[in-house]
Amino acid sequence: MAVAFTPSARPTVGVEWELALVDRGTRDLAGVAADVLDGVRAAGTVREGAVTGELLRNTVEVVSGVCENADEAAEDLDATLAAVRAVAEPLGVDLACSGTHPFGQWSTDQLADGERYAELIERTQWWGRQMLIWGVHVHVGLDSADKVFPVLGALLTRAPHLQALTASSPFWAGTDTGYASNRAMMFQQLPTAGLPFAFERWSQYEGFVDDQLRTGVIDSLSDVRWDIRPAPHLGTIEVRVCDGVPTLAELRAVTALVHCLVVDLDRRLTAGEHLPSMPPWHVQENKWRAARYGLDAEVVLDAAGRERLVTDDLADLLEDLQPVARDLGCTDALAAVELIPRRGAGYQRQRAVAARSGGDLVAVVDALVAELRAGTPLPA
Repeated sequence: MAVAFTPSARPTVGVEWELALVDRGTRDLAGVAADVLDGVRAAGTVREGAVTGELLRNTVEVVSGVCENADEAAEDLDATLAAVRAVAEPLGVDLACSGTHPFGQWSTDQLADGERYAELIERTQWWGRQMLIWGVHVHVGLDSADKVFPVLGALLTRAPHLQALTASSPFWAGTDTGYASNRAMMFQQLPTAGLPFAFERWSQYEGFVDDQLRTGVIDSLSDVRWDIRPAPHLGTIEVRVCDGVPTLAELRAVTALVHCLVVDLDRRLTAGEHLPSMPPWHVQENKWRAARYGLDAEVVLDAAGRERLVTDDLADLLEDLQPVARDLGCTDALAAVELIPRRGAGYQRQRAVAARSGGDLVAVVDALVAELRAGTPLPA
């Protein structure tokens, strides 16, 4: 089966940011997404498609336009966030973002309306109903389908860095899981989610899609929920590794990192370089280590099995990407990545609040709401 890839003329960037709707009194999740979406549409303050629904009624997603760099994307999302908040606040609802809600119960949260979601739950049952998770998806444009899988394979060597930086889901249903990103472990339980197949050629992907459609595994390309995947209709590679990012400042930084990574790999491929890759067993181990240990993870660097602390490797990576950041106009945004380990990643800040408050997870939600409102991490 042929899968058409619509080339992007420039390496543009776009972001999808999933947000939780939180009851102002109880700090539990609030299933009022339909009311929020109706209110945003009625207000007419944002473009069509800038705010959408998701699998559960406690979630809305804000979506940037096609942007030139991370600063433009962050500015776009900030305006949309303000429009959503203006509708949500009169409903007694606040906004928050993390990979999971600290004490939300999956068994009490209702699905959003939609045949696609109903079919997902019918097929996946218990695991599908547990998808009480939030993430960030970053799209970067590529000008050829032939570049997609070489770039994707090389990105898998950097996936643990992105996972560790954005890990923000230590709690699940009121329990500290011991993981920095429990979301990463939960989401991969869906049959078409998790790590992608690192094909070498676009034609292999087309064969895979044909097999999946013919055997009823998927009904459309959107059912392939890999951590990194092609978005053929947009002409992008979509990086879905990241947990829900709690603040706009962190989102801007991570967007710049993803953007620079893809553009750097694209340029190296165009110049004739053979892009780096790793055996799938190392890729899988790195995902687990980043989910378990976050910024304290030691990641496998190459097929030879060399290892390094993820933050040390990240420091060198940021230095290497500076020329690309200058070309894209996101030097400051990329530099802000360094602030995340200094301030503490989302999972670390949540645990610090819980420890300070005697294990009170309502206080953790209070902190998440406050951070999203402030736009930047607050002192733990």
